[in-house]
Amino acid sequence: MKIIVVGCGRLGVDLATRLYQRDHEVAVIDQVPAALHNLPSDFQGRTIEGDALNQDVLRRAGIEQCEALAAVTNSDALNVVVAHIARTVFNVQTVVVRNYSPKLRALFETFGIQYVSSTTWGAQRIEELLYHNDMHTVFSAGNGEVEIYELIINKEMSGRTVEDLIACDNCIPVALTRAGKAVMPGNETVVKAGDVLHISATFEGVENMRKKICLKPLEVKK
Repeated sequence: MKIIVVGCGRLGVDLATRLYQRDHEVAVIDQVPAALHNLPSDFQGRTIEGDALNQDVLRRAGIEQCEALAAVTNSDALNVVVAHIARTVFNVQTVVVRNYSPKLRALFETFGIQYVSSTTWGAQRIEELLYHNDMHTVFSAGNGEVEIYELIINKEMSGRTVEDLIACDNCIPVALTRAGKAVMPGNETVVKAGDVLHISATFEGVENMRKKICLKPLEVKK
């Protein structure tokens, strides 16, 4: 796959290196010559010094043949404009950009550009780790607005139904694994200690579910 990375800061270096190590054809653009020296010595992709807003620079990087572009500079305005040029002028199919300032997220949404906000995502991940030591995220969609959590069923939860555990807004059961076999659970599925339950939820939804699990006692049916 032919990929262009715009920006050779810490994120750009790590991304370009990972892509190159996976045998992609990578070209890196940065207008600061010294920044390109941050790439590891064994990096054998192309490096282009210049302003990514200059279409001639983009052409030298091979944008007319590339299949994907990542704009990961620390300038949100630059990332948006480069992404817009890549999509509308050169018809690059896959364009992903970095959102540096959370205050400017609306800018990316206005242009309909796929973006990753490392600040927002990182803050949410740290918050989850501080709060949710009993649940772990195994998949994150978008910028963490919806995630899939893994919940290990303990003895206190055993005997409850799926509905009893996660009947709250913004929570949906995805899979239940027991003895290595996964099924799609229904609301009336009874969980057992050692089961692994995967739940799709927003941050608010999983927080409500966590409170419900911790606070609501198991009712003993007579």
